[in-house]
Amino acid sequence: MATEISGSSDPARTIAILWGTRQLPQRGPKHTLTTAQVITAAIEIADTDQDLAGLSMRRVAESLGVGTMSLYTYVASRDELVETMLDTVCDEAARQLGAQEAADWLAGLRGVAEVNWDLYMRHPWVLQVFTGRPPLGPYALTKYERELSVIDGIGLTDVEMDAVITLVHNHVEGVARRRIDADRAVRRSGISDLQWWEAVQPALGEVFDPSRFPVAARVGQAAGEEHQAAHNPEHAYTFGLDRLLQGVEALVKDRAAAP
Repeated sequence: MATEISGSSDPARTIAILWGTRQLPQRGPKHTLTTAQVITAAIEIADTDQDLAGLSMRRVAESLGVGTMSLYTYVASRDELVETMLDTVCDEAARQLGAQEAADWLAGLRGVAEVNWDLYMRHPWVLQVFTGRPPLGPYALTKYERELSVIDGIGLTDVEMDAVITLVHNHVEGVARRRIDADRAVRRSGISDLQWWEAVQPALGEVFDPSRFPVAARVGQAAGEEHQAAHNPEHAYTFGLDRLLQGVEALVKDRAAAP
């Protein structure tokens, strides 16, 4: 699965597209669409495929019933299209964050994790884009603002606040990637994890000596029986998030206790 790079298109033009400050050219084909319609069509294709590999300007144009070249009056390139897609799906997450009513900052931070998990489950193609240079559009910035607001004023420095949000993002992204990869494996192989284990167990039993790997045998059996699979992404998500939040809570308490 190839990784695409966010921020690889013309930054000034992309910012203008994201913020709606670029005027469409006066010459050329008559504009029968809006930029939003083009972005929505592209998102629908990527969502259906659960992948960006098949996304092309031509395919988007065909879905809209227009010529491929006409799309270039709305977005300059496929890279720019992906940037606008990312910012648009951030709007969904920002709206979810804005609608949450958390009892305290811990519940709010758990909500941040859940919103990002939902985002990846709805739009798994987002995981194919490296966002070290994120789309700096209004929706992405609104999402970031609302995530930071959850932990604003709890005693952390600004740098620590950014680090906490990044920590939550990294945890959710890592587990979501495993979950989506597992789903792809099931679709491509046609068998579930349980069916795979049942098929491999006889062959493994002929070569595996529990006395040689006593801890792995004990723990592996316990985890396998619990999860009915080699890995349970949902359990990893919950377990890891609980430990992460406990660590942040300890840091906040340390800050409050410091003279």
